[in-house]
Amino acid sequence: MISNKYVDEYINQWREGKIVLNKEREQLIEYLQNTVLVKDNVYFDEDKIDKCIKFINKWYFPVQPFQKFIIAFIFLMDNEVDSPYFTEFALFMGRGAGKNGFISAISDFLTTPIHGIKKYDISIVANSEEQAKTSFNEIYDVLLENKRNKTGERPKAPYEVSKTEIKNRATGSIVKYNTSNTKTKDGGREGCVIFDEIAIYSDSDMVNVKRGGLGKIPHDRTFYISTDGYVREGFMDMMKDRVLEVLDGNNLNDRIFPFYCKLDERTEVDDESMWEKSNPMLHPPLTGYARNLKRKIKEEYNVLHINRSNKPEFMTKRMNVPDVDEEKVVALWDEILATNKEMPNLENKACIGGLDYALVRDFASVGLLFRDNDEYYWKTHSFIRRGFLETTHLEPPIEEWANNGLLTIVDDDVIDISYIVNWFQQQQQKYNLVKVISDNFRTDIVRRPFEEAGIPLEVIKNPTAIHGLLAPRIDTMFAKKQLTFGDNPLMRWFTNNVAVTMQPDGSKKYIKKDEVRRKTDGFHAMLHALYRADEILEYDQPFIMDAINF
Repeated sequence: MISNKYVDEYINQWREGKIVLNKEREQLIEYLQNTVLVKDNVYFDEDKIDKCIKFINKWYFPVQPFQKFIIAFIFLMDNEVDSPYFTEFALFMGRGAGKNGFISAISDFLTTPIHGIKKYDISIVANSEEQAKTSFNEIYDVLLENKRNKTGERPKAPYEVSKTEIKNRATGSIVKYNTSNTKTKDGGREGCVIFDEIAIYSDSDMVNVKRGGLGKIPHDRTFYISTDGYVREGFMDMMKDRVLEVLDGNNLNDRIFPFYCKLDERTEVDDESMWEKSNPMLHPPLTGYARNLKRKIKEEYNVLHINRSNKPEFMTKRMNVPDVDEEKVVALWDEILATNKEMPNLENKACIGGLDYALVRDFASVGLLFRDNDEYYWKTHSFIRRGFLETTHLEPPIEEWANNGLLTIVDDDVIDISYIVNWFQQQQQKYNLVKVISDNFRTDIVRRPFEEAGIPLEVIKNPTAIHGLLAPRIDTMFAKKQLTFGDNPLMRWFTNNVAVTMQPDGSKKYIKKDEVRRKTDGFHAMLHALYRADEILEYDQPFIMDAINF
């Protein structure tokens, strides 16, 4: 079996208990030692390995043991075909592990005469221009703005640098960035393609196109760098399946190097000594960068019990364990029960109206949102069409709730807008109704009756977009028990029917657990009112002239 000092150093750190590895990296070591390093046709290009590490140390950052380990395998060569043994590299790890900085430094090195391959062009591909430029700008900063090197030097190699390309004139090698648009970006003649944040790729189309140009330049390589994400059954999940197939010994001919860092069990998130499983930058001894990173992660972790909306983001991005449960409750049941508190006297108080009027043939909900600093009060009413009740089996005691005044059963073919407007007009007699917030469904039906009644109406053009904005506030309201419904089992039912799904960008969306039988109209009406909850405090200031006796 062949060996390399950096590989041995990393493995020995693990065997001696100095660092903690997750199952997949333990499998990687076993795979390398039992399957790869025992081959007669492989060897480490020690000169390239040492020069690459020296190059990065000088111009970018101190190279960490796990990075030296990876670099060694970038230059593990197959002498039968005079090519790198590993042609693809999957580097999956938690946010903050330095993936972009590392791949920037590697990219720069691969374009130099030290690597020694002419026209070794490199494309950095990402889903957005901003992400694609992340690694590109790391190199740009070193070459022109000297942000990395503390000595005040700049690399003396003859570079041509622009905002879109970095060319090493000595080799003719160019680093550039692309966005993932398969219609306009064909595969070229690259020596290396880097796919950044593949977790957001819904399919492999762009990867297939860009990799189509490889093979024309010697020593071609592909890097996939990413933290996990929210797109299920997309390219990231496919790559994880591929990686696990190799590590499980089911495809030993795959020339991919799988460096996959994650928690082994979700419960390990509560043990900070396990965090290095997902983020190798947290391996002791910690660098100054790593100490600051761990401090930041601890700050986020310490408030997760309050800011629960950040839990999927924290698990997915920091611990590299995606939240695979796509449906989550908006609040725990005991938190929903805690809304059963007595309503204070709200007469003449300012409030924001909320309206959910999407489906006029089954349910419609209205409500008033009051606020006293961080305390919120939601007074609500609903309308349900009798024809819907007669054709749909709903478990709740609708008739009982109607008798208790929580809702009105409507005998018409539709829930006419007049029911809605009349309810708000009645509330205006007791409360200071600032405005009513509605979604953009049925705007043509809703707007004119409100105008004729003299009730200000604001229509949210993109209702779903406000879900992510309001998620932290909603989580806090329930967790801190700052929300009051009164004794309203209908509103508790609405709230318990809400499921939460994570969008590809990490934001939250509130949906129904069941489209027909588990209604959420009252919750969405409250959601609309919450969009303007801050305005209540502006309107609900005491009128100082009231205290003056004329």
